Amino acid sequence: MESYYSYQMNPNQEQNTKQEQTPDQEQNTQQAQDNAWSAQAQYTQYKKPPKKTRPPKKKSGFGAKFAKCVALALVFGLVAGTAFEGARMFFTSVTGGTKSEVKTEASAPVLNKTATTAQDTVPEGSNGDKITSVTDVSGIVKNVMPSIVAITNMSETQYQNWFGQIQNYESESAGSGIIVSQDEDNLYIATNNHVVADATSITVQFSDDKTAGAEVKGTDPGNDLAVVAVKLSDIESDTLSSIKVATLGDSDAVKVGQPTIAIGNALGYGQSVTTGVVSALDREVSVTDEETGTTTTSELLQTDAAINPGNSGGALLNLAGEVIGINSVKYSDTTVEGMGYSIPINTASPIIEKLIKREAVSEGKTAYLGISGVDVSSSVAKTYNMPEGIYVYQVVSGSAAEKAGIAQGDIITEFDGTKIKTTADFEDQMQYYAAGQEVEVTIQRLSNEQNGQYQEQKLTVTLGRKNS
Repeated sequence: MESYYSYQMNPNQEQNTKQEQTPDQEQNTQQAQDNAWSAQAQYTQYKKPPKKTRPPKKKSGFGAKFAKCVALALVFGLVAGTAFEGARMFFTSVTGGTKSEVKTEASAPVLNKTATTAQDTVPEGSNGDKITSVTDVSGIVKNVMPSIVAITNMSETQYQNWFGQIQNYESESAGSGIIVSQDEDNLYIATNNHVVADATSITVQFSDDKTAGAEVKGTDPGNDLAVVAVKLSDIESDTLSSIKVATLGDSDAVKVGQPTIAIGNALGYGQSVTTGVVSALDREVSVTDEETGTTTTSELLQTDAAINPGNSGGALLNLAGEVIGINSVKYSDTTVEGMGYSIPINTASPIIEKLIKREAVSEGKTAYLGISGVDVSSSVAKTYNMPEGIYVYQVVSGSAAEKAGIAQGDIITEFDGTKIKTTADFEDQMQYYAAGQEVEVTIQRLSNEQNGQYQEQKLTVTLGRKNS
Protein backbone atom coordinates (compact mmCIF):
# COMPACT_ATOMS: atom_id res chain seq x y z
CA MET A 1 0.00 0.00 0.00
CA GLU A 2 1.31 3.41 -0.92
CA SER A 3 1.93 5.93 1.82
CA TYR A 4 0.38 9.36 2.00
CA TYR A 5 3.79 10.80 1.42
CA SER A 6 6.40 9.11 -0.96
CA TYR A 7 9.40 10.20 -2.79
CA GLN A 8 10.68 8.24 -5.92
CA MET A 9 13.40 8.86 -8.54
CA ASN A 10 13.62 7.65 -12.18
CA PRO A 11 16.72 5.39 -12.60
CA ASN A 12 17.29 6.62 -16.20
CA GLN A 13 17.15 10.16 -15.02
CA GLU A 14 19.77 9.35 -12.41
CA GLN A 15 22.07 7.75 -15.03
CA ASN A 16 21.84 10.65 -17.44
CA THR A 17 22.58 13.06 -14.67
CA LYS A 18 25.76 11.27 -13.84
CA GLN A 19 26.95 11.30 -17.44
CA GLU A 20 26.43 15.01 -17.94
CA GLN A 21 27.58 16.40 -14.57
CA THR A 22 31.10 17.47 -13.55
CA PRO A 23 32.68 16.00 -10.39
CA ASP A 24 31.58 18.96 -8.33
CA GLN A 25 28.14 18.74 -9.76
CA GLU A 26 28.12 15.00 -9.20
CA GLN A 27 28.96 15.52 -5.54
CA ASN A 28 26.15 18.03 -5.21
CA THR A 29 23.79 15.70 -6.95
CA GLN A 30 24.70 12.84 -4.65
CA GLN A 31 24.12 15.06 -1.65
CA ALA A 32 20.71 16.08 -2.99
CA GLN A 33 19.83 12.44 -3.56
CA ASP A 34 20.77 11.52 -0.02
CA ASN A 35 18.70 14.38 1.34
CA ALA A 36 15.72 13.23 -0.77
CA TRP A 37 15.89 9.67 0.53
CA SER A 38 16.15 11.03 4.07
CA ALA A 39 13.03 13.11 3.46
CA GLN A 40 11.27 10.04 2.12
CA ALA A 41 12.12 8.09 5.27
CA GLN A 42 11.04 10.96 7.46
CA TYR A 43 7.63 11.70 5.89
CA THR A 44 6.39 8.25 4.97
CA GLN A 45 3.37 7.62 7.30
CA TYR A 46 1.88 4.33 8.41
CA LYS A 47 -1.52 3.32 7.19
CA LYS A 48 -3.61 0.65 8.91
CA PRO A 49 -3.68 -2.59 7.00
CA PRO A 50 -6.94 -3.36 5.29
CA LYS A 51 -9.59 -5.13 7.41
CA LYS A 52 -9.92 -8.81 6.87
CA THR A 53 -13.25 -9.73 5.46
CA ARG A 54 -15.07 -12.93 6.35
CA PRO A 55 -16.91 -14.95 3.79
CA PRO A 56 -20.65 -14.30 3.98
CA LYS A 57 -22.69 -16.67 6.16
CA LYS A 58 -25.12 -18.97 4.54
CA LYS A 59 -28.68 -17.97 5.28
CA SER A 60 -30.69 -20.55 7.17
CA GLY A 61 -34.48 -20.19 7.54
CA PHE A 62 -36.90 -21.44 10.19
CA GLY A 63 -37.67 -24.48 8.14
CA ALA A 64 -34.07 -25.62 8.25
CA LYS A 65 -33.84 -25.11 12.01
CA PHE A 66 -37.12 -26.93 12.58
CA ALA A 67 -35.97 -29.83 10.45
CA LYS A 68 -32.78 -30.10 12.51
CA CYS A 69 -34.80 -30.07 15.78
CA VAL A 70 -37.12 -32.76 14.49
CA ALA A 71 -34.18 -34.88 13.44
CA LEU A 72 -32.49 -34.47 16.83
CA ALA A 73 -35.76 -35.28 18.63
CA LEU A 74 -36.21 -38.45 16.60
CA VAL A 75 -32.69 -39.54 17.32
CA PHE A 76 -33.08 -38.79 21.04
CA GLY A 77 -36.43 -40.59 21.19
CA LEU A 78 -35.01 -43.59 19.42
CA VAL A 79 -32.04 -43.77 21.78
CA ALA A 80 -34.18 -43.18 24.90
CA GLY A 81 -36.77 -45.73 23.80
CA THR A 82 -34.15 -48.32 23.13
CA ALA A 83 -32.54 -47.70 26.52
CA PHE A 84 -35.87 -47.86 28.34
CA GLU A 85 -36.90 -51.07 26.59
CA GLY A 86 -33.54 -52.59 27.37
CA ALA A 87 -33.88 -51.65 31.04
CA ARG A 88 -37.38 -53.13 31.14
CA MET A 89 -36.25 -56.40 29.59
CA PHE A 90 -33.36 -56.58 32.03
CA PHE A 91 -35.67 -55.89 34.99
CA THR A 92 -38.15 -58.51 33.76
CA SER A 93 -35.44 -61.13 33.27
CA VAL A 94 -34.07 -60.50 36.76
CA THR A 95 -37.39 -60.30 38.70
CA GLY A 96 -39.46 -62.60 36.55
CA GLY A 97 -42.26 -60.06 36.55
CA THR A 98 -44.46 -59.30 33.61
CA LYS A 99 -45.63 -55.82 34.68
CA SER A 100 -43.76 -52.75 35.75
CA GLU A 101 -43.91 -52.22 39.54
CA VAL A 102 -42.79 -48.59 39.35
CA LYS A 103 -45.61 -46.17 40.34
CA THR A 104 -45.74 -42.58 39.18
CA GLU A 105 -46.41 -39.81 41.70
CA ALA A 106 -50.08 -38.81 41.88
CA SER A 107 -50.77 -35.55 40.10
CA ALA A 108 -52.09 -32.57 42.07
CA PRO A 109 -55.90 -32.31 42.24
CA VAL A 110 -57.46 -29.97 39.71
CA LEU A 111 -60.37 -27.71 40.54
CA ASN A 112 -63.62 -28.69 38.88
CA LYS A 113 -64.40 -25.60 36.86
CA THR A 114 -67.77 -26.86 35.68
CA ALA A 115 -69.31 -27.51 39.09
CA THR A 116 -72.77 -26.06 39.37
CA THR A 117 -74.02 -27.86 42.47
CA ALA A 118 -72.62 -28.64 45.87
CA GLN A 119 -72.35 -32.32 44.94
CA ASP A 120 -69.86 -31.64 42.15
CA THR A 121 -66.48 -32.18 43.79
CA VAL A 122 -62.98 -33.17 42.73
CA PRO A 123 -60.27 -35.38 44.30
CA GLU A 124 -59.42 -34.98 47.96
CA GLY A 125 -56.69 -32.61 49.08
CA SER A 126 -53.69 -33.52 51.22
CA ASN A 127 -55.79 -33.33 54.39
CA GLY A 128 -58.59 -35.49 53.03
CA ASP A 129 -61.03 -32.60 52.58
CA LYS A 130 -62.98 -32.34 49.36
CA ILE A 131 -61.87 -29.53 47.08
CA THR A 132 -64.81 -27.64 45.61
CA SER A 133 -65.14 -24.96 42.99
CA VAL A 134 -66.80 -21.55 43.04
CA THR A 135 -66.16 -20.86 39.38
CA ASP A 136 -69.83 -21.40 38.50
CA VAL A 137 -72.41 -21.07 41.27
CA SER A 138 -75.41 -20.51 39.03
CA GLY A 139 -77.00 -23.82 40.03
CA ILE A 140 -76.73 -23.01 43.75
CA VAL A 141 -78.07 -19.48 43.25
CA LYS A 142 -81.01 -20.72 41.19
CA ASN A 143 -81.92 -23.14 43.96
CA VAL A 144 -81.57 -20.64 46.83
CA MET A 145 -82.87 -17.41 45.28
CA PRO A 146 -86.56 -18.25 46.00
CA SER A 147 -85.65 -18.18 49.73
CA ILE A 148 -84.22 -14.64 49.66
CA VAL A 149 -86.30 -11.43 49.76
CA ALA A 150 -85.70 -7.71 49.49
CA ILE A 151 -87.04 -5.53 52.31
CA THR A 152 -88.05 -1.88 52.03
CA ASN A 153 -88.41 0.09 55.26
CA MET A 154 -90.39 3.32 55.29
CA SER A 155 -89.79 5.43 58.38
CA GLU A 156 -90.21 8.99 59.62
CA THR A 157 -87.21 11.14 60.39
CA GLN A 158 -87.20 14.46 62.19
CA TYR A 159 -85.06 17.39 61.12
CA GLN A 160 -84.73 21.06 61.99
CA ASN A 161 -85.30 23.57 59.20
CA TRP A 162 -83.63 26.96 58.70
CA PHE A 163 -86.13 28.62 61.02
CA GLY A 164 -85.50 26.20 63.89
CA GLN A 165 -88.76 24.35 63.38
CA ILE A 166 -88.88 20.57 63.81
CA GLN A 167 -90.38 18.81 60.83
CA ASN A 168 -90.92 15.17 59.87
CA TYR A 169 -90.16 13.61 56.54
CA GLU A 170 -90.53 10.08 55.26
CA SER A 171 -87.36 8.19 54.42
CA GLU A 172 -86.81 4.88 52.69
CA SER A 173 -84.13 2.29 53.37
CA ALA A 174 -83.41 -1.11 51.85
CA GLY A 175 -82.28 -4.44 53.21
CA SER A 176 -82.58 -8.18 52.71
CA GLY A 177 -84.16 -11.15 54.43
CA ILE A 178 -84.22 -14.96 54.49
CA ILE A 179 -87.40 -17.05 54.56
CA VAL A 180 -86.80 -19.30 57.57
CA SER A 181 -90.22 -20.66 58.55
CA GLN A 182 -93.89 -20.96 57.59
CA ASP A 183 -97.03 -21.94 59.45
CA GLU A 184 -100.72 -22.00 58.58
CA ASP A 185 -101.05 -18.25 58.64
CA ASN A 186 -97.69 -16.58 58.16
CA LEU A 187 -94.37 -16.65 56.37
CA TYR A 188 -91.48 -15.73 58.66
CA ILE A 189 -88.42 -13.87 57.42
CA ALA A 190 -85.20 -13.37 59.38
CA THR A 191 -83.27 -10.14 58.94
CA ASN A 192 -81.18 -7.62 60.89
CA ASN A 193 -82.78 -5.43 63.52
CA HIS A 194 -81.27 -2.30 61.95
CA VAL A 195 -83.06 -3.14 58.68
CA VAL A 196 -86.53 -2.81 60.25
CA ALA A 197 -85.81 -0.43 63.14
CA ASP A 198 -88.26 2.48 63.49
CA ALA A 199 -90.30 1.27 60.52
CA THR A 200 -93.73 2.77 59.91
CA SER A 201 -94.31 0.27 57.09
CA ILE A 202 -92.41 -2.70 55.67
CA THR A 203 -92.67 -4.14 52.16
CA VAL A 204 -91.20 -7.49 51.13
CA GLN A 205 -90.26 -8.26 47.52
CA PHE A 206 -89.97 -11.92 46.52
CA SER A 207 -87.80 -13.54 43.86
CA ASP A 208 -90.51 -13.11 41.19
CA ASP A 209 -90.60 -9.34 41.93
CA LYS A 210 -94.06 -9.55 43.51
CA THR A 211 -94.48 -7.63 46.78
CA ALA A 212 -96.47 -7.92 50.01
CA GLY A 213 -96.76 -5.97 53.24
CA ALA A 214 -95.09 -7.28 56.41
CA GLU A 215 -95.06 -6.63 60.14
CA VAL A 216 -92.30 -6.94 62.71
CA LYS A 217 -92.81 -10.15 64.68
CA GLY A 218 -89.99 -9.58 67.13
CA THR A 219 -86.58 -8.01 67.50
CA ASP A 220 -83.36 -8.64 69.40
CA PRO A 221 -81.37 -5.39 69.17
CA GLY A 222 -78.52 -6.79 71.27
CA ASN A 223 -77.78 -9.36 68.58
CA ASP A 224 -79.01 -7.20 65.67
CA LEU A 225 -81.66 -9.76 64.70
CA ALA A 226 -85.31 -9.44 63.84
CA VAL A 227 -88.15 -11.48 62.34
CA VAL A 228 -90.87 -10.05 60.10
CA ALA A 229 -94.09 -11.89 59.30
CA VAL A 230 -96.03 -11.85 56.03
CA LYS A 231 -99.59 -13.16 56.00
CA LEU A 232 -100.02 -15.97 53.51
CA SER A 233 -103.32 -14.44 52.48
CA ASP A 234 -101.42 -11.36 51.26
CA ILE A 235 -99.16 -13.38 48.95
CA GLU A 236 -100.28 -14.18 45.41
CA SER A 237 -100.75 -17.88 44.68
CA ASP A 238 -98.11 -17.96 41.91
CA THR A 239 -95.60 -16.36 44.24
CA LEU A 240 -96.49 -18.68 47.08
CA SER A 241 -95.84 -21.72 44.90
CA SER A 242 -92.46 -20.41 43.73
CA ILE A 243 -90.90 -19.39 47.07
CA LYS A 244 -89.54 -21.78 49.70
CA VAL A 245 -88.00 -21.95 53.16
CA ALA A 246 -84.20 -21.76 53.22
CA THR A 247 -82.05 -24.66 54.38
CA LEU A 248 -79.95 -23.73 57.42
CA GLY A 249 -76.42 -25.11 57.73
CA ASP A 250 -73.96 -25.60 60.59
CA SER A 251 -71.75 -22.57 61.11
CA ASP A 252 -69.70 -24.44 63.74
CA ALA A 253 -68.46 -26.75 60.96
CA VAL A 254 -67.24 -23.86 58.80
CA LYS A 255 -63.49 -23.67 58.14
CA VAL A 256 -61.33 -20.73 57.15
CA GLY A 257 -60.76 -20.75 53.40
CA GLN A 258 -64.02 -22.46 52.47
CA PRO A 259 -65.96 -20.84 49.60
CA THR A 260 -68.89 -18.55 50.39
CA ILE A 261 -71.74 -17.05 48.38
CA ALA A 262 -73.54 -13.88 49.46
CA ILE A 263 -77.01 -12.98 48.15
CA GLY A 264 -78.76 -9.74 48.99
CA ASN A 265 -80.51 -6.58 47.88
CA ALA A 266 -77.33 -4.57 47.35
CA LEU A 267 -77.98 -0.80 47.23
CA GLY A 268 -81.69 -1.56 46.91
CA TYR A 269 -81.32 -2.45 43.21
CA GLY A 270 -82.59 -6.02 43.68
CA GLN A 271 -80.94 -9.35 44.42
CA SER A 272 -77.30 -9.73 43.44
CA VAL A 273 -74.67 -12.41 44.04
CA THR A 274 -71.05 -12.20 45.18
CA THR A 275 -68.56 -14.94 46.03
CA GLY A 276 -65.53 -15.27 48.26
CA VAL A 277 -64.17 -17.38 51.10
CA VAL A 278 -64.45 -17.54 54.88
CA SER A 279 -61.68 -15.16 55.92
CA ALA A 280 -61.83 -15.69 59.69
CA LEU A 281 -63.98 -17.10 62.48
CA ASP A 282 -65.23 -15.59 65.76
CA ARG A 283 -64.23 -12.02 64.92
CA GLU A 284 -65.30 -9.67 67.72
CA VAL A 285 -66.94 -6.73 65.97
CA SER A 286 -68.45 -3.65 67.63
CA VAL A 287 -71.04 -1.62 65.73
CA THR A 288 -72.36 1.73 66.96
CA ASP A 289 -75.79 3.02 65.99
CA GLU A 290 -75.22 6.62 64.86
CA GLU A 291 -78.71 7.72 65.94
CA THR A 292 -78.93 6.13 69.39
CA GLY A 293 -75.21 5.79 70.17
CA THR A 294 -75.80 2.18 71.20
CA THR A 295 -72.86 -0.15 70.57
CA THR A 296 -73.40 -3.81 69.79
CA THR A 297 -70.49 -6.25 70.07
CA SER A 298 -70.79 -9.70 68.50
CA GLU A 299 -68.60 -12.60 67.37
CA LEU A 300 -69.08 -12.85 63.62
CA LEU A 301 -67.92 -14.75 60.56
CA GLN A 302 -65.59 -12.73 58.33
CA THR A 303 -65.75 -13.10 54.55
CA ASP A 304 -64.27 -11.34 51.54
CA ALA A 305 -67.46 -11.82 49.52
CA ALA A 306 -68.66 -8.28 48.81
CA ILE A 307 -71.18 -7.11 51.44
CA ASN A 308 -72.69 -3.77 50.42
CA PRO A 309 -75.44 -1.54 51.83
CA GLY A 310 -78.70 -3.39 51.28
CA ASN A 311 -77.05 -6.80 51.77
CA SER A 312 -77.85 -6.59 55.49
CA GLY A 313 -80.13 -9.44 56.49
CA GLY A 314 -79.23 -11.46 53.41
CA ALA A 315 -77.74 -14.94 53.29
CA LEU A 316 -74.17 -16.15 53.43
CA LEU A 317 -74.13 -19.64 51.90
CA ASN A 318 -71.82 -22.61 51.60
CA LEU A 319 -71.52 -24.68 48.43
CA ALA A 320 -74.33 -26.94 49.59
CA GLY A 321 -76.67 -23.94 49.33
CA GLU A 322 -77.09 -23.88 53.11
CA VAL A 323 -77.30 -20.65 55.09
CA ILE A 324 -74.24 -20.40 57.34
CA GLY A 325 -74.63 -16.73 58.25
CA ILE A 326 -76.85 -13.65 58.11
CA ASN A 327 -74.94 -10.79 56.51
CA SER A 328 -74.81 -7.92 58.93
CA VAL A 329 -72.06 -5.38 58.44
CA LYS A 330 -69.14 -4.34 56.28
CA TYR A 331 -65.95 -2.67 57.47
CA SER A 332 -65.85 0.52 55.43
CA ASP A 333 -62.63 2.47 55.07
CA THR A 334 -60.53 3.77 52.19
CA THR A 335 -57.65 1.56 53.31
CA VAL A 336 -59.74 -1.61 53.69
CA GLU A 337 -60.99 -3.98 51.03
CA GLY A 338 -63.07 -7.13 51.34
CA MET A 339 -63.96 -7.29 55.05
CA GLY A 340 -67.61 -8.26 55.46
CA TYR A 341 -69.22 -9.90 58.49
CA SER A 342 -72.11 -12.28 59.07
CA ILE A 343 -73.90 -13.49 62.19
CA PRO A 344 -73.22 -17.26 62.44
CA ILE A 345 -76.44 -19.15 61.83
CA ASN A 346 -75.87 -21.30 64.93
CA THR A 347 -75.94 -18.10 66.97
CA ALA A 348 -78.94 -16.69 65.16
CA SER A 349 -81.15 -19.80 64.94
CA PRO A 350 -82.27 -20.08 68.61
CA ILE A 351 -82.93 -16.34 68.76
CA ILE A 352 -84.95 -16.43 65.55
CA GLU A 353 -86.94 -19.42 66.80
CA LYS A 354 -87.75 -17.58 70.02
CA LEU A 355 -88.83 -14.48 68.10
CA ILE A 356 -91.14 -16.56 65.92
CA LYS A 357 -92.77 -18.50 68.75
CA ARG A 358 -93.29 -15.80 71.33
CA GLU A 359 -96.45 -13.76 71.48
CA ALA A 360 -97.01 -10.45 73.20
CA VAL A 361 -99.17 -10.93 76.28
CA SER A 362 -102.25 -8.92 77.03
CA GLU A 363 -101.79 -5.74 79.01
CA GLY A 364 -103.50 -7.17 82.10
CA LYS A 365 -100.98 -10.01 82.30
CA THR A 366 -97.83 -8.03 81.52
CA ALA A 367 -94.88 -8.87 83.78
CA TYR A 368 -93.13 -6.40 86.05
CA LEU A 369 -89.56 -6.54 87.37
CA GLY A 370 -89.60 -3.55 89.74
CA ILE A 371 -86.51 -1.45 88.95
CA SER A 372 -85.65 2.00 87.66
CA GLY A 373 -82.52 2.21 85.53
CA VAL A 374 -80.38 4.29 83.22
CA ASP A 375 -78.40 3.22 80.17
CA VAL A 376 -74.67 2.60 80.44
CA SER A 377 -73.57 3.46 76.90
CA SER A 378 -70.31 2.36 75.34
CA SER A 379 -68.72 5.78 75.94
CA VAL A 380 -69.75 5.79 79.61
CA ALA A 381 -68.57 2.20 79.99
CA LYS A 382 -65.12 3.09 78.64
CA THR A 383 -64.83 6.26 80.71
CA TYR A 384 -65.77 4.68 84.05
CA ASN A 385 -64.65 1.11 83.37
CA MET A 386 -68.17 -0.27 83.63
CA PRO A 387 -69.99 -2.98 81.66
CA GLU A 388 -72.64 -1.89 79.15
CA GLY A 389 -76.25 -2.45 80.17
CA ILE A 390 -78.86 -0.92 82.50
CA TYR A 391 -77.58 0.64 85.71
CA VAL A 392 -80.10 0.00 88.52
CA TYR A 393 -80.44 3.19 90.56
CA GLN A 394 -83.67 2.15 92.35
CA VAL A 395 -85.30 -1.14 93.37
CA VAL A 396 -89.01 -1.08 94.27
CA SER A 397 -89.65 -2.48 97.72
CA GLY A 398 -91.34 -5.87 97.66
CA SER A 399 -90.90 -6.22 93.90
CA ALA A 400 -89.75 -9.30 91.98
CA ALA A 401 -86.32 -7.70 91.58
CA GLU A 402 -85.87 -7.22 95.33
CA LYS A 403 -87.03 -10.76 96.08
CA ALA A 404 -84.51 -12.15 93.55
CA GLY A 405 -81.63 -10.19 95.09
CA ILE A 406 -81.16 -7.41 92.53
CA ALA A 407 -79.73 -4.36 94.31
CA GLN A 408 -79.05 -0.70 93.65
CA GLY A 409 -75.79 -0.28 91.70
CA ASP A 410 -76.15 -3.56 89.81
CA ILE A 411 -75.91 -3.48 86.00
CA ILE A 412 -78.32 -5.76 84.10
CA THR A 413 -76.62 -7.17 80.98
CA GLU A 414 -78.91 -10.09 79.98
CA PHE A 415 -82.55 -10.97 80.38
CA ASP A 416 -83.63 -14.58 79.76
CA GLY A 417 -80.55 -15.16 77.57
CA THR A 418 -80.98 -11.98 75.52
CA LYS A 419 -78.36 -9.24 75.68
CA ILE A 420 -79.64 -6.00 77.19
CA LYS A 421 -77.93 -2.74 76.20
CA THR A 422 -80.61 -0.13 76.84
CA THR A 423 -83.86 0.34 78.74
CA ALA A 424 -85.58 0.24 75.33
CA ASP A 425 -84.20 -3.27 74.80
CA PHE A 426 -85.50 -4.29 78.22
CA GLU A 427 -89.00 -2.89 77.66
CA ASP A 428 -89.17 -4.61 74.28
CA GLN A 429 -88.42 -7.94 75.93
CA MET A 430 -90.89 -7.51 78.81
CA GLN A 431 -93.94 -7.32 76.52
CA TYR A 432 -93.56 -11.04 75.77
CA TYR A 433 -93.50 -12.19 79.43
CA ALA A 434 -96.44 -12.78 81.70
CA ALA A 435 -96.63 -12.33 85.45
CA GLY A 436 -95.51 -15.41 87.33
CA GLN A 437 -93.08 -16.51 84.61
CA GLU A 438 -89.61 -17.50 85.82
CA VAL A 439 -86.59 -16.08 83.98
CA GLU A 440 -82.84 -15.80 84.46
CA VAL A 441 -81.35 -12.32 84.79
CA THR A 442 -77.61 -11.70 84.42
CA ILE A 443 -76.15 -8.80 86.41
CA GLN A 444 -72.71 -7.28 86.96
CA ARG A 445 -72.01 -6.31 90.59
CA LEU A 446 -69.08 -4.50 92.18
CA SER A 447 -67.04 -6.89 94.29
CA ASN A 448 -65.08 -5.72 97.33
CA GLU A 449 -63.08 -8.92 97.17
CA GLN A 450 -61.83 -8.09 93.67
CA ASN A 451 -60.66 -4.52 94.29
CA GLY A 452 -63.84 -2.88 93.10
CA GLN A 453 -64.10 -4.87 89.86
CA TYR A 454 -67.45 -5.99 88.48
CA GLN A 455 -68.31 -9.66 88.86
CA GLU A 456 -71.00 -11.49 86.89
CA GLN A 457 -73.90 -13.16 88.69
CA LYS A 458 -76.98 -15.01 87.40
CA LEU A 459 -80.22 -14.62 89.37
CA THR A 460 -83.52 -16.45 88.94
CA VAL A 461 -86.48 -14.06 89.01
CA THR A 462 -90.19 -14.85 89.26
CA LEU A 463 -91.77 -11.91 87.48
CA GLY A 464 -94.51 -9.95 89.23
CA ARG A 465 -97.62 -8.32 87.86
CA LYS A 466 -97.28 -4.84 86.40
CA ASN A 467 -100.40 -3.36 88.03
CA SER A 468 -99.70 -4.76 91.48
